[in-house]
Amino acid sequence: MELDPTGMKPVINRIKRAQGQLSGVLRLIEEGRDCEDVVTQLAAVSKALDRAGFAIVASGLQQCLTAEDGVDEVDLKKMEKLFLSLA
Repeated sequence: MELDPTGMKPVINRIKRAQGQLSGVLRLIEEGRDCEDVVTQLAAVSKALDRAGFAIVASGLQQCLTAEDGVDEVDLKKMEKLFLSLA
C-alpha cells in the first residue's frame, strides 16, 4: 500500500519538527547541558516520532477499510504488525 503524499503533509511536518528537536538534543549534549534537559527533549522527539508513525498506520488502516474490493486478511496482518512495531 502506497501513502498519499498530500494526506501525509501533517506527518511530514511532525517529522520535520522532530528532526529539529533532535538537532537541539545533540546541541544540548555538546554543550554539556543538564541531564534532565536532554532527557526531556529526547522524550519529546520520541513522542513526536511515535505520533507520526501512528498517523501513518491509521492512514493505512483507513485505506484498507475503504478499499472497494474489501479488506484483505494479509493487509490486516501487515497493518497489525506495523502498529505493534510502534508499541
